[in-house]
Amino acid sequence: MSMPLPPVALYVHVPWCVRKCPYCDFNSHGVGASASLPEEAYLSALIADLEADLALAEGRELVSIFIGGGTPSLMSDGFYRRLLEAVSARLPWAADIEITLEANPGTLERGRFAGYREAGINRLSIGVQSFQHAQLTALGRIHSGDDALAAVGEARAAGFDNLNLDLMHGLPGQTPALAIADLETALSLAPEHLSWYQLTLEPNTEFHSHPPRLPEEEILWDIQDLGHERLESAGLERYEISAYARPGRQARHNLNYWCFGDYLGIGAGAHGKLSRRSDSGLDIERRWKTRQPNSYLRRQHDPRGFLAGREAIAPRELPLEFAMNALRLVEGVPLSTWKAHTGLPDDRLLTCLQAASKKGLLVEDEERLRASPQGLLFLNELLALIDETG
Repeated sequence: MSMPLPPVALYVHVPWCVRKCPYCDFNSHGVGASASLPEEAYLSALIADLEADLALAEGRELVSIFIGGGTPSLMSDGFYRRLLEAVSARLPWAADIEITLEANPGTLERGRFAGYREAGINRLSIGVQSFQHAQLTALGRIHSGDDALAAVGEARAAGFDNLNLDLMHGLPGQTPALAIADLETALSLAPEHLSWYQLTLEPNTEFHSHPPRLPEEEILWDIQDLGHERLESAGLERYEISAYARPGRQARHNLNYWCFGDYLGIGAGAHGKLSRRSDSGLDIERRWKTRQPNSYLRRQHDPRGFLAGREAIAPRELPLEFAMNALRLVEGVPLSTWKAHTGLPDDRLLTCLQAASKKGLLVEDEERLRASPQGLLFLNELLALIDETG
């Protein structure tokens, strides 16, 4: 009997933003506030990109669509209405499909929220990062705290009842009191989901080249401890290292990533991960598209297509690839997910986990793969042990 294929999602990348933030390592390109974006050309390219990848979905229905960037909310509601119509005409959708759009709280895009909802987008992820002027200035953000508050109000008025707020901590000059003040403001807006993560200095960013002065380690630990306690007391359950949600409001698209599901990636620099049936079970491949927006647009008329690279995941690499995602989840994943999503027997993974189990970084559980509280705190150490034995 052939192996069943894992669920499949769609990621759509919009590479433009008004101004690239100094901490951002995503494929984003600042164009200024008054730039005219090539909506028609990009829409045409996205549809062509999707059509070239359709066979990879093998008829599976989409469980989620996530539109990220860059700043996707720079595009018009009509752009997304036509894009989603094109996707639905080419791939079946789950009846309860989650369709997320990342949005910037700046006043430039807020007026479009009602149009996005009418286009079929049913979840917004608003990149707030902080509500405080000093922190927003340090992060190079173009919006104010008041802009963020107004954006949430407009999103609610537009009918969005599934809202994520992105919030950072460990910011330049931030104290525990300032970090908790940001959380209190966010909680006053009653989001269904909150992504609360520490600022890190990623390679190939301005902050990596010219690092700001960040809080000391002891302050960072205090912020994390106080923040986790406050969020959970407010009824937001931590289900992933940096993600909190009200019951039933976990991000379905990200859960698919963390459970090692498949996803198509279209757009400049988009990545995908796809499984195919083979005699040995499943062959798994990562794929990525050309990064530069202008090059991507030209590829529509290029026999090479949009693909910039592809790489098969070797069986010996699968334990680490799987664990890097699954062990981010507080409750982990059923052990059966390993075989179902990789086609490999359980003992292949369990051998790699023995050293981590002996160090107390995994919970002893015959049915689930789950990091211990200590393992969540020191996830890099846990993954290094798995990599060494892979």
